[in-house]
Amino acid sequence: MALLETRALKSFYGDFQALYGIDTYLEQSETVAIIGANGAGKSTYLKSIAGLIRNDADSVMFDGSAIGALPAAHVMKLGISLVPEGRRLFPSLTVEENLLIGRYGRQAPGPWSLEEIYRLFPVLRERRNAASTTLSGGQQQMAAIGRALISNPRLLLCDEISLGLAPIIIRDIYAALPRIKDSGTSVIIVEQDIVQALQVADRVYCFQEGRLSLAGRPGELTRAQIHNAYFGS
Repeated sequence: MALLETRALKSFYGDFQALYGIDTYLEQSETVAIIGANGAGKSTYLKSIAGLIRNDADSVMFDGSAIGALPAAHVMKLGISLVPEGRRLFPSLTVEENLLIGRYGRQAPGPWSLEEIYRLFPVLRERRNAASTTLSGGQQQMAAIGRALISNPRLLLCDEISLGLAPIIIRDIYAALPRIKDSGTSVIIVEQDIVQALQVADRVYCFQEGRLSLAGRPGELTRAQIHNAYFGS
């Protein structure tokens, strides 16, 4: 049984339909990348899994249970953490306070403690008492990932974690993903950078205008297939 499945997932913002019958799955300790152009529905997909958008209950299945209609706080308690686009750290809190607030609502045993977060991203230890607003964009992204990890999630959702960052910083952040996967955490990454996504993913799904346009393993997909699925043939 897959850890996560979406079954004919349809998502709406009021009367506007953003996803049209998305079928995906994720195995335990697997990394899946979701690629696609702006407006393809990638972030909506993550928000639907995380409970930020409510859907039909059985359209999102987690460890065999229907969670599509659950609120975000309940989904988080089940072991699903979201690293949101734009980081969204609390500006009035220090770096360490931002990390620790990730435990609110779920304190589960597992590999990710504050000390392990600091080992993963040593710069956060150096800046632990600094205001989060004084961090660089890359450091803020590391803090956002650490905040999501500290609850020891079974599934980590990452929304555009490379957006707006310098290539050297993107490299450092993506270098942490294998360690996260090796800890037993499954990962879904939403990413516009196709090359970056394919380097870390076990499997990839491409969205186009709210529909699934391609699925497969990175080594089995041709550039032409990805181009057509991304932009339309």
